[in-house]
Amino acid sequence: MIRRRAFLLSSAALVAMPGNLFAKTRVKGNAHSVSLSGARAPIEVIEDELGVPHVRAASLHDAFFGQGYLVARDRLFQIDMEHRRDLGRMAEAFGPRFIAADRAARLFLYRGDVQAELEALPPDVLECARGYVAGVNARIDELTVDPSGLPLEYGILGIAPLRWDVDDLVRNRGFSMGDADDEVRRAQLQARGLIEADLLMAPLRPAWSFAVPEGLDCAAVTEADLGILDPANRPTPFDPAQEAQLDPDQRRSDRFALGSNAWTVAASRSATGRPILANDPHLGIGRTSPRHMVHLSAPGLDVIGAGAPGLPGIMQGHTDRFAFGRTNFHIDQTDLFILRTQKGDPGKYWHQGTWKAFETVEEDIAVKGAPAERVKLSYAAGRPIISHDAARERAVAFATASLLPGGNMRFAMIAINLAKDWASLRQAFKLHVSPTNFHYADIDGNTGWQAIGYVPRRPKHDGLFPAPGDGDFDWTGILPVEDMPHVYNPAEGWFASANQMNLPGGYPYRERIISFSWSDPFRYDRVAEVLRAQPKHRIADSVALQHDVQSLPARALIKLLPAHPSAAAANAAALLRRWDCGIEADSAAALLYEMVMLALSADFRERIVPAGAKDLIASVNLFEMLRILASPDKRLGEDPATARDALIDGALAAGWSRAVVLGGPDPAAWKWGDLHRVTIAHPLASNPAIAAAFPKIEGGRSGGDGTTPMARGFNARRGFNVTHGASYLFVADVGAWDNSRFLLLPGQSADPRSPRYRNFYPLWLAGTMQPLWFSKAAVDRHAAGRIVLTPAATAPRR
Repeated sequence: MIRRRAFLLSSAALVAMPGNLFAKTRVKGNAHSVSLSGARAPIEVIEDELGVPHVRAASLHDAFFGQGYLVARDRLFQIDMEHRRDLGRMAEAFGPRFIAADRAARLFLYRGDVQAELEALPPDVLECARGYVAGVNARIDELTVDPSGLPLEYGILGIAPLRWDVDDLVRNRGFSMGDADDEVRRAQLQARGLIEADLLMAPLRPAWSFAVPEGLDCAAVTEADLGILDPANRPTPFDPAQEAQLDPDQRRSDRFALGSNAWTVAASRSATGRPILANDPHLGIGRTSPRHMVHLSAPGLDVIGAGAPGLPGIMQGHTDRFAFGRTNFHIDQTDLFILRTQKGDPGKYWHQGTWKAFETVEEDIAVKGAPAERVKLSYAAGRPIISHDAARERAVAFATASLLPGGNMRFAMIAINLAKDWASLRQAFKLHVSPTNFHYADIDGNTGWQAIGYVPRRPKHDGLFPAPGDGDFDWTGILPVEDMPHVYNPAEGWFASANQMNLPGGYPYRERIISFSWSDPFRYDRVAEVLRAQPKHRIADSVALQHDVQSLPARALIKLLPAHPSAAAANAAALLRRWDCGIEADSAAALLYEMVMLALSADFRERIVPAGAKDLIASVNLFEMLRILASPDKRLGEDPATARDALIDGALAAGWSRAVVLGGPDPAAWKWGDLHRVTIAHPLASNPAIAAAFPKIEGGRSGGDGTTPMARGFNARRGFNVTHGASYLFVADVGAWDNSRFLLLPGQSADPRSPRYRNFYPLWLAGTMQPLWFSKAAVDRHAAGRIVLTPAATAPRR
């Protein structure tokens, strides 16, 4: 009787909602209802013609229940594998090969008081998170009863999905080595007396001088100190990214490739008279999409956009009050601490003037087809011990901001989605750990940028080297959000971020050390060039800028072409001089340029990197290379200008030769897009049965590269296919929300049986942005399907 009464009351609440959200919507496609455990009242889901689901619920809990259910419907295997991997439960499904990876994952679970962390969250945020988890579990329960809807991978691999628990959102803080390998490399170069060579690979921005922490023996630092952080020590079978991660240079390249573009234009510079906010996050391309679309509506909530599958909430999109976007800001959030262990008792380490015992946790890792594996995990003051060498009386602790108490990143998007204005957003940012440039524009015409993320306070060092772990160099807290860089309603009428060094002039960076590693400014400089030239920016201008392929490095190269090239380089020089520097898919010059730059980068490194550093400096930063070539110095030889011209001449000849090999003998037939293709394959496509069930999505050609606003990066060591870029693009007309536009590659669903599996692939390739319907009238007008999620009669409340 109690459950029936609760159901009737919550149903009545839906009918009483403004606009009667639960009034039946006329749709062109199927309409049906599903009975689910965990929902507290009926939830209406309208799927529009483009496949975006619009969730209409009577409570915050049920709105996020709808999101959890829908993402599990469309991406269950994707979120299940990430969930299983992060919890260190791969071996129980796939066998002993995963024990090392599982041990590493468990080492980085949060080991503090989980209940205290949950109690510290705002109650409405926690309620939403519980709803999301209940929605995921409801879909798993539904498939347990009727396995016919299970993603195909489960039948092929013979596994079942894991159920979720809200506690795991606290425990799972993510696992990243950050810049630990950079710290090791710098220590090794310092020991060789070659530390300045590191600036060729990783220039410090803003300008800074190297200072070794007092007491650090750089000569004792080796790659072994990375321990379990080194991907070679935690192999992940059938992970297509594993091979790339084994190469430190490729790890660094991929880390800086995963950036984004965003810009915000105030009403004063907008042709609409309203602010415009554009965002295109650059993530991996080639596997399952890293974003999933949804619109969540409930009393106190109305938000639409793209979220990360498995993470509650929307990451980029808009509410009924404001639009929001994000790009990677750069914060040094990790440090290696070198510990001295006690001779004869390696279970103790010297810290703050005394010997302390490592904190230890022992766990059993279930292993398919084998006995459980007992593992011992060690910590020093909560910091994971990643390597331990008792013979050398040495251990290494890895400090990471993600494991600090309160670092509940998996709840941060919910708090942001529930915010109403700039002031409440700045409170929500306190949950946000990940380094982010946050863009904001509201219906009242306000615009703002705030750098957010946990910045460790380092009172005695700068984070560029490992530090002694005796306690003198320990972190002393995090920088408050209020002390982070920000602007509100800037006089210029626009601002942009593209992962460049964007600390404002006058910011006290010496007292508030944030980072010295940033992406090259090429994309930002091009975005700024375009925005400055547009006194009245339009939605169409933002769409065009997101697909802009003008290359600033190409402009820089063409200025440096030798006046009198050799016979072998003459054809290449002539073709590039006639070029407009657009990395177009059909451009012969673009193909040639990419080949020339590969040759030039390799030859420049060979010429300028000291012999004693070549094993550590695998590549030279592109911006730094072009800067030195523009103003050559004695590092190139006694006659720097002549040496520079010879380098470029040789690269022109070598690039032409490679273009002939790859594109054929006739330059008129060369097209960059013939090499630079967009292929999407299942991450487990090395399994023949998976490959057969999930045919590749392929055939598309692309322009751009990693330096153009339309970022379509590639790693030449693995070919020229697009490996990163903006699979999701979004432009908001702030206040006139139905005018907003988006794209999502390749579609909402990861199931090849779904019509939403690849429906956006041709649209994305063509850059044909689609309407993001938001108002109830527009959504109902374009409705293509309707689902009502109803509480199961015996469903327990969560």
